[in-house]
Amino acid sequence: MMRINSSGLTLIELIVTVTIISVLSLLVMPMAQMTAKRTKELELKRNLRVVRNALDEYKKSYDRAVEEKKIVPGLDQVVSGYPATLQELVDGKDFGGLYNYKKKFLRAIPADPFNPPKPGEEPEWSLRSYTDEPDSTAWGGEDVYDIHSLSKETAIDGTNYNEW
Repeated sequence: MMRINSSGLTLIELIVTVTIISVLSLLVMPMAQMTAKRTKELELKRNLRVVRNALDEYKKSYDRAVEEKKIVPGLDQVVSGYPATLQELVDGKDFGGLYNYKKKFLRAIPADPFNPPKPGEEPEWSLRSYTDEPDSTAWGGEDVYDIHSLSKETAIDGTNYNEW
């Protein structure tokens, strides 16, 4: 009796293996996309919090400078006490001598992960001034009171990123 050496794969085994791998990859792809979106959402929330905290700290310094009579409201600053631009948070301000240096509130303007800047461009945000209506979509230009994402996409929780 002669024995046949069958150390290779049959065509059926190969087809079954490829089918299983295909089904598994179909399940993994949506999970990977959801993970990437969730990561961007977390980065957006963090960046919004960082800038909003910097705006609040700027306003506190302004109010303290007015209280200590280092500056007069409206002469060198917008009356609201918020910075005229986001860049002012990066450049810093001494608030009429309140600080012996230009106090900086941000190292750099963080980027919106859903609206990343092109190389060499500054990050863009939707801005709202102190006198703008809460649901306003246009920036009045007087100061920077709040920021929002420019993205019109919908978040995982069903809200729009530009409403965060």
